[in-house]
Amino acid sequence: MIIVANQPVDLVPTHWSAFEWHWLQQLQNRPTLYSYQTMDHLQFEWKLRASLVHAAEGLNASGVSFASFEKSRCNPAYWNLNNEGGFELRPNVTPAEGIRDIWRNGSLYAFECATATVIVLYGGVLGSIREDAFNSLFRNLLLFDWHYDSDLRLTEKNGSHTALPGDVLYFKNPDVSSETPEWQGENTIMLREDLYYGHGIGIASGGQIIRTLNQFRTPGSQVSAYLMDNVIYPDFYYLSRFAENSDMNAPAGTTPVLPGQLYVRIGGSRYLRT
Repeated sequence: MIIVANQPVDLVPTHWSAFEWHWLQQLQNRPTLYSYQTMDHLQFEWKLRASLVHAAEGLNASGVSFASFEKSRCNPAYWNLNNEGGFELRPNVTPAEGIRDIWRNGSLYAFECATATVIVLYGGVLGSIREDAFNSLFRNLLLFDWHYDSDLRLTEKNGSHTALPGDVLYFKNPDVSSETPEWQGENTIMLREDLYYGHGIGIASGGQIIRTLNQFRTPGSQVSAYLMDNVIYPDFYYLSRFAENSDMNAPAGTTPVLPGQLYVRIGGSRYLRT
């Protein structure tokens, strides 16, 4: 059931896209309480979730390639490639311009799946908030592994069975072959029921992702890859203050946040894909 300001609400389908309405009906029919502070908060979260799905599907179709950190590449007109394989935004480029170029000129880019996941998160947020706010929040952008700007405010919880579109989930391959360490797991964005985007695999069901990972196990292993229970998502309520026409609009940086680039671990593993 969906609760807004501690009260049940009746939602009207004409106010939502078909994608949003499908999922809101799912939430309304579940015994779990989904609580939102305001209708603006509810609307923004589902706009951002839809934007994350759109960003993942677009990145899959953009022509970007999978590559190890050592073989990463980027468009030098927008990014500088550092010695570790990370992309540092050029000083004359805004964060919004740099992120958009990955979708526009995908063939010029190659990276591993943790970086791809963070790129999708930035792309989804860019499609949901004011561009001036995006540029202010994410200045000095670095794309590398699971490094991300603190203003994404990523949250981790347990309960993969409760995941919703736009959430980040991880498929782990515990018995990966030493010959193919890059297949130790797959970071994914949930798109719909049992459908995920994982860079290097593409858009696939959970079963298809597991079967792919199982091809890269230690010879003779009977230990299957599996979906971990961790779910990661951005702070929808915090980001909603930067949406167009939001009654929560506030200048970027008015809420204290942890400084600098942050790093998240999933299941205790630093290099989810290398």
